[in-house]
Amino acid sequence: MSRPETLEPLFRSLHTVKGVGDKLAALLTRYFGAPDGQDAIILDVLMHMPSGMVDRRRQVGIADAHLNQVVTLRLHIDRHQPPPRGKPYVPHRVFAHDDSGDISLVFFRAQGGWVEKALPVGEERYVSGQIGFFNGEKQITHPDYIVEPDNFASLPLVEPVYPLTNGLSSKALAKLVRQAVEVLPDIPEWIDAATMASRKWPSFTQAMRMVHLPDQPDESELWAPARQRLAYDEYLAGQITLQLVRSTMVSARGIARVFSADATLNVSSLLPFALTGGQQAALDDILADLRAPDRMSRLLQGDVGSGKTVVALMAMAAMAESGAQSALMAPTELLASQHFRTIKPLCDGAGIGCALLTGKMPAAERRAIRAGLADGSISIIVGTHALFQSDIKFKDLGLTVVDEQHRFGVHQRLALSDKGRHTDLLVMTATPIPRTLVLTHFGDMEVSVLREKPAGRQPIDSAVLSINDYPRVIARLQARLAEGAQAYWVCPLVEESETLEVVSAEDRFAELRQVFGDQVALVHGRMSAAAKQAVMERFKANEIKLLVATTVIEVGVDVPNATIMIIEHAERFGLAQLHQLRGRVGRGSQRSACLLLYKEPLSETAKARLETIKSTEDGFVIAERDLELRGQGDLLGTRQSGMPGYRLAVPDVHRHLLEFAHDDAKNLLARNPGLTGPEGDAIRILLYLFRKHLAIPLIRAG
Repeated sequence: MSRPETLEPLFRSLHTVKGVGDKLAALLTRYFGAPDGQDAIILDVLMHMPSGMVDRRRQVGIADAHLNQVVTLRLHIDRHQPPPRGKPYVPHRVFAHDDSGDISLVFFRAQGGWVEKALPVGEERYVSGQIGFFNGEKQITHPDYIVEPDNFASLPLVEPVYPLTNGLSSKALAKLVRQAVEVLPDIPEWIDAATMASRKWPSFTQAMRMVHLPDQPDESELWAPARQRLAYDEYLAGQITLQLVRSTMVSARGIARVFSADATLNVSSLLPFALTGGQQAALDDILADLRAPDRMSRLLQGDVGSGKTVVALMAMAAMAESGAQSALMAPTELLASQHFRTIKPLCDGAGIGCALLTGKMPAAERRAIRAGLADGSISIIVGTHALFQSDIKFKDLGLTVVDEQHRFGVHQRLALSDKGRHTDLLVMTATPIPRTLVLTHFGDMEVSVLREKPAGRQPIDSAVLSINDYPRVIARLQARLAEGAQAYWVCPLVEESETLEVVSAEDRFAELRQVFGDQVALVHGRMSAAAKQAVMERFKANEIKLLVATTVIEVGVDVPNATIMIIEHAERFGLAQLHQLRGRVGRGSQRSACLLLYKEPLSETAKARLETIKSTEDGFVIAERDLELRGQGDLLGTRQSGMPGYRLAVPDVHRHLLEFAHDDAKNLLARNPGLTGPEGDAIRILLYLFRKHLAIPLIRAG
């Protein structure tokens, strides 16, 4: 379906707007982050929400205008005092009065005689701006507005303030916003009348007017009805999209797999431990999904070290028993080979063909693996996204397992499933995601959660210390390494930075070498994968006692003998990151410790973060706290991965609306799956307005 006719005015390029030249259009396209190769459009301006309000309704006499107040004064213009010749840095002053007192208006670098034209001596003008003082006299520097008494109506008494970017003036933006609001068409309502009445919400068009051109300052507040309505609309568009993705993934009929009762017995008998209750429950959920005719789309959430890989392996083993293949995809080759090392011995013991495919593999080896996948002798393949390149053909791919989901958006979820038209999808994430975010980003998936740690995991002692205790830390570390322990030392940066006073990994490595000699090694993100791998192997083999690293070790590195984690400049890391890093220790049978070193002075947020990490090891508690401390964008690393960033909804204020939107989207598609009739037309308009129209082709015919 093409874009509804009514919306055309909003999708016009800003180039077509009077007064927008190439330079401004290019600036706005960059600022609004328009999709590649497309201009910014009028809709982008509407979706750019004000960050505050200027109230110019205070119309007082000069005598009652106080410092820093924004006032609107009716002034009589007395005289001009231009700067002396050759002294352009001296301001142009205009002296004026009203019945209650005197004031001067100050203009810097005012060339071309426009000030004299705007403020003719002997006439009256309304002037609006912020009151300042200079030598005990009241003044307004660069007034925001100067209007003739007849044009008083053109002065916006309540004026929104917008986030700006270098080169964009608030005047230019405000003018654009006014033009954008003017072309807003009449849009059919997608919210039912009862909801509108009970929440006292305005229509979409009214809400946009109230936010951008308010009559009263409180009309455009975040918690005012207009802004609540728009936030709900944005959430609703996102939730409908996720539900459509889900119905597409689930409806592309899956295959009802048949397992014997002891499908996973072979593997479980080889495990050195029994599954925890949580692991068993998650596995039961997954096997039930696989037995059902619909496709599985499930998120397996488990904290660092909760044993997700074992659950995935059991599912893949059951798949192999039913005669189908599974693919396990990890974000990096380092992680893929680690998963492979965990799984391979168990697969060998159970007689399941299992292989690792990486991008750097010799051609002959790759050919052999391709042949094994095509003829079905390889039942489980582990690798990076290279598994889904076009030259790889599966005999019968039944299950795709994706590790570390949050680098992985909705589009990738859809693309993945093209390889196996009917494959089931299991996604594992070690980021404990609070319910709000699960709804936002994974509303299309069922969720299983692993809350307990596997048997034998030791608690980790966490302590917070100032970097001034460095000598003590080193002495303690020497003693522990001499007893045979291994340790990580994490720094936020690879090399020193001119702007941040942060010790870099390279500098710290150089200092620690003087103490520990060859027992120390360095690993960071700029090294080649092979070099990183080599260092990690030596650390794993206990040839290296102390590993200095940047956050490349954050995800999935498994060295049970490493029991000490030192995080330098811990104040610079987010909570989720600190929690992930700490989870690298405590994987063996010995007691482990995590030291958080910080540099004074600490901000309140940093204090709260370190306090949280020290007081709990529960990833879900940490994630909820993280959400409170820094909002949702960073939590999932969404800034990088094109996740749904919100423009109208502010999660801290509007979070309750997300639950409504989730339930409403579900009910809507259950009631009207083909989105037919006037309701369906209105919903399509909603999806276009929020640029979610990529989901429209997914709407099934009734």
